[in-house]
Amino acid sequence: MEENVHQELEVLKQMMQNWKRGYLGWASPDGDNHHVLLEFTEEIQEQVYPYVTRLRETEHLSDAEAKEFMDYCYRQVEDLRDQLRQVETDESE
Repeated sequence: MEENVHQELEVLKQMMQNWKRGYLGWASPDGDNHHVLLEFTEEIQEQVYPYVTRLRETEHLSDAEAKEFMDYCYRQVEDLRDQLRQVETDESE
Protein backbone atom coordinates (compact mmCIF):
# COMPACT_ATOMS: atom_id res chain seq x y z
CA MET A 1 0.00 0.00 0.00
CA GLU A 2 1.31 3.40 -0.95
CA GLU A 3 2.09 5.82 1.88
CA ASN A 4 -0.47 8.39 0.69
CA VAL A 5 -3.22 5.73 0.68
CA HIS A 6 -2.17 4.64 4.16
CA GLN A 7 -2.42 8.27 5.32
CA GLU A 8 -5.89 8.63 3.76
CA LEU A 9 -7.08 5.52 5.59
CA GLU A 10 -5.72 6.90 8.85
CA VAL A 11 -7.70 10.10 8.23
CA LEU A 12 -10.81 7.99 7.64
CA LYS A 13 -10.18 6.17 10.91
CA GLN A 14 -9.97 9.48 12.75
CA MET A 15 -13.13 10.66 11.04
CA MET A 16 -14.96 7.51 12.18
CA GLN A 17 -13.72 8.04 15.74
CA ASN A 18 -15.16 11.56 15.63
CA TRP A 19 -18.46 10.24 14.27
CA LYS A 20 -18.56 7.59 16.97
CA ARG A 21 -18.05 10.19 19.71
CA GLY A 22 -20.82 12.28 18.17
CA TYR A 23 -23.21 9.35 17.99
CA LEU A 24 -22.39 8.40 21.56
CA GLY A 25 -23.67 11.85 22.49
CA TRP A 26 -27.07 10.75 21.15
CA ALA A 27 -27.21 7.90 23.67
CA SER A 28 -30.45 7.56 25.54
CA PRO A 29 -30.26 6.07 29.03
CA ASP A 30 -33.63 4.36 28.48
CA GLY A 31 -31.99 1.76 26.23
CA ASP A 32 -33.62 2.74 22.95
CA ASN A 33 -30.38 3.32 21.03
CA HIS A 34 -30.85 1.06 18.04
CA HIS A 35 -31.36 4.11 15.80
CA VAL A 36 -27.94 5.43 16.87
CA LEU A 37 -26.25 2.25 15.65
CA LEU A 38 -28.24 2.35 12.42
CA GLU A 39 -27.20 5.94 11.75
CA PHE A 40 -23.54 5.15 12.36
CA THR A 41 -23.71 2.07 10.15
CA GLU A 42 -25.42 4.05 7.38
CA GLU A 43 -22.74 6.74 7.64
CA ILE A 44 -20.08 4.10 7.04
CA GLN A 45 -22.03 2.52 4.17
CA GLU A 46 -22.71 5.84 2.46
CA GLN A 47 -19.44 7.67 3.06
CA VAL A 48 -16.64 5.18 3.66
CA TYR A 49 -17.60 2.04 1.76
CA PRO A 50 -17.82 3.71 -1.69
CA TYR A 51 -14.44 5.36 -1.13
CA VAL A 52 -12.77 2.11 -0.09
CA THR A 53 -14.43 0.32 -3.01
CA ARG A 54 -13.02 2.91 -5.39
CA LEU A 55 -9.54 2.52 -3.89
CA ARG A 56 -9.83 -1.22 -4.47
CA GLU A 57 -11.12 -0.80 -8.03
CA THR A 58 -8.23 1.51 -8.88
CA GLU A 59 -5.83 -1.00 -7.32
CA HIS A 60 -4.67 1.35 -4.58
CA LEU A 61 -5.84 -1.30 -2.13
CA SER A 62 -5.79 -5.05 -2.50
CA ASP A 63 -8.95 -7.02 -1.80
CA ALA A 64 -7.46 -8.12 1.51
CA GLU A 65 -6.55 -4.55 2.50
CA ALA A 66 -10.03 -3.30 1.61
CA LYS A 67 -11.63 -6.11 3.60
CA GLU A 68 -9.36 -5.45 6.56
CA PHE A 69 -10.28 -1.76 6.55
CA MET A 70 -14.01 -2.42 6.27
CA ASP A 71 -13.73 -4.99 9.08
CA TYR A 72 -12.16 -2.22 11.17
CA CYS A 73 -15.10 0.03 10.31
CA TYR A 74 -17.68 -2.48 11.43
CA ARG A 75 -15.71 -3.21 14.59
CA GLN A 76 -16.28 0.46 15.37
CA VAL A 77 -20.02 -0.16 15.15
CA GLU A 78 -19.65 -3.01 17.64
CA ASP A 79 -17.53 -0.77 19.87
CA LEU A 80 -20.25 1.90 19.78
CA ARG A 81 -22.84 -0.77 20.65
CA ASP A 82 -20.76 -1.70 23.70
CA GLN A 83 -20.38 1.94 24.70
CA LEU A 84 -24.13 2.52 24.35
CA ARG A 85 -24.82 -0.49 26.57
CA GLN A 86 -22.43 0.96 29.13
CA VAL A 87 -24.30 4.28 29.08
CA GLU A 88 -27.56 2.40 29.62
CA THR A 89 -26.06 0.40 32.48
CA ASP A 90 -24.48 3.47 34.12
CA GLU A 91 -27.75 5.40 33.95
CA SER A 92 -29.81 2.55 35.38
CA GLU A 93 -27.58 2.18 38.47
